[in-house]
Amino acid sequence: MKRNRLLGSIEAGGTKFNCAAGEDPFHMVAHRTFPTTTPVETLGKVIEFFHSVEEEYGKIEAFGICSFGPVDLRAGSPTYGCITSTPKAGWQQIPMVQSIEAEFRVPIGFDTDVNGAALGERRWGAGLGMDTVLYITVGTGIGGGAVVNGQPIHGLVHPEMGHLRIPHDLDRDPFPGSCPFHGDCLEGLASGTALRLRWGKPAQELEPEHPGWDLEAEYLALGLVNCILTLSPEVVILGGGVMKAAQLFQKVREKVRILLNHYMNTSRLEEEIESYIVPPTLGDLAGIAGGFELARRAISEGSHFNS
Repeated sequence: MKRNRLLGSIEAGGTKFNCAAGEDPFHMVAHRTFPTTTPVETLGKVIEFFHSVEEEYGKIEAFGICSFGPVDLRAGSPTYGCITSTPKAGWQQIPMVQSIEAEFRVPIGFDTDVNGAALGERRWGAGLGMDTVLYITVGTGIGGGAVVNGQPIHGLVHPEMGHLRIPHDLDRDPFPGSCPFHGDCLEGLASGTALRLRWGKPAQELEPEHPGWDLEAEYLALGLVNCILTLSPEVVILGGGVMKAAQLFQKVREKVRILLNHYMNTSRLEEEIESYIVPPTLGDLAGIAGGFELARRAISEGSHFNS
């Protein structure tokens, strides 16, 4: 009997690396998490884990890597597959793809963590069967990924939706913003870091009735409206630790509806908005799912491997 395809998935985060092997996120033979320390130590543990998987289950046919960034996604670039200008100490110019490729010599799919989550949700989750999917994660920072016509968006670099400029009323909210590059961009005003610095405690410690949640919802809605008007996604998926606040989704939905002011004539943004702006169906598995999807695509495309 033919053995199921064995794929490797790596969700590379600034805090932790999630690694999994199997056929897909619902049929995994092994799953392990490592803290993100130095590149040498962390990647060493990743490689050791997948070698142990191969010893027990056989050859891994392809890998998918969804990474924090910024990263270089330009095929043919001398720094393709690298984390580039990240503020994560010690991780600048780290060759993620090349490190795994040198050990396993198989096709590798590579993308941002949020593009990966968008791919995973499109394949198995809230974006199932849709051509255009938007995924925004609101955590320590804010990142955005999108799938359009079934393909993740790339370009000059890759989407950086967390750094959209949005209106900031300094009289109402004198907080200058937390982004080291732009100050009061969307990430600088609405990330978990911004919430902690503005209010003096992390998001999970803010009471549900705290006035900060209305301000948070307004900033997120302003960013989402820009993305909705630009990409016209069929679904908007909001993940990350900040979005686990139970009261936040409804506030964001209502403010998006008000800001759009019936301009886009579709029931999805009116009476169906609760099924339009949604949490990830896959929850914390969205990134791992994206890695499996990237690996699956890498086999069919022969991505980034020269024998």
